[in-house]
Amino acid sequence: MARVVLAMSGGVDSSVAAHLLVEQGHEVIGLFMRHGAAEAPACPAPSDTLATASSVLPILSRGSSHKQGCCSSSDAADARRVADRLGIDFYALNFADAFGQIIDYFVDEYGAGRTPNPCVMCNNWLKFGKLLDYADTVGAEFVATGHYAQLARGVDGRLALLRGVDVRKDQSYVLFGIDRQMLGRVMLPVGAFTKDAIRAQARDIGLRVADKRDSQEICFVPDGDYAALVRRRFGERSGELVTVDGQVVGRHEGIEHFTIGQRKGIGVALGEPQYVVRLEPETQRVVIGPREALLRLELFAARTNWHVDPDDRPIECSVQIRYNSAPAPARVTPLAGERMHVEFHTPLAGVAPGQAAVCYDGPRVLGGGWIE
Repeated sequence: MARVVLAMSGGVDSSVAAHLLVEQGHEVIGLFMRHGAAEAPACPAPSDTLATASSVLPILSRGSSHKQGCCSSSDAADARRVADRLGIDFYALNFADAFGQIIDYFVDEYGAGRTPNPCVMCNNWLKFGKLLDYADTVGAEFVATGHYAQLARGVDGRLALLRGVDVRKDQSYVLFGIDRQMLGRVMLPVGAFTKDAIRAQARDIGLRVADKRDSQEICFVPDGDYAALVRRRFGERSGELVTVDGQVVGRHEGIEHFTIGQRKGIGVALGEPQYVVRLEPETQRVVIGPREALLRLELFAARTNWHVDPDDRPIECSVQIRYNSAPAPARVTPLAGERMHVEFHTPLAGVAPGQAAVCYDGPRVLGGGWIE
């Protein structure tokens, strides 16, 4: 069997992933990735003993029953308890610098009127970037996570990234950016199970995290107030609310409060539902309109990452434009300069610059890019 570095968040998914890997006979090294951002503990806890990438030390902390983000002290304590229960090594790395890059990306995207997806970037830069680097330093052949996705050989004989068995929890969308050359070093132990089955396994083996709530917030914004994070960088950025025909109908406190397709929280009543249609960072205007104003028949995406060998011929596939959206039938044409053109078969609402457009052939991830 192999030595495997497993990203452990303290949640049920990565905890059961550790159990499954141990059952398979692997030597598992649990790794908790700290973002280094200031956090308000849910309850008092002693100081953590953190490690740098060059000096790895066990983390010593006591958690709480409260949930905040996915990288808090209580989460670290939960992960440590699971590692102790399973008899595997456990370490914490302080990835503050790398997380700083993700935070910069997050804030800058909102500043430019785009809707960022920090989870995809975290996977690209940390979990399948820095984590692989760390695996090399300890002689580990594989890295593993608790993502709900699968790996299997395709009909072309190549390793393919597939949707998880549990369609409600599938996370293949946020993994599209993994370099396909790295897929051979990746393990996704929970992807073949439903969430209910994973929780049942956790209960069966006596893990305290069996019924722990899933994280709902961005890990470096545990209070959910990401707009405040953006304002600290750019200051006050109020502006006009404008209809698609140019009528000024109100004001807003900052474009960071809005995303394309948003309906709730716009702050005006015009007799029919209004949606955010466009953000204009140059003028700080938020353009709103009826749902039909959202419909798009095409999009362009940049910085593509392919898991197949595309040529310049169109590909008939389905395209998913948000983590929780349904895939839509489309024709995708790869373009020069790591770009692609997506033509939907029927108009689609909610195409948001900054989000990923991920292409699928059934359950298989073909590739994707970032919506322009």
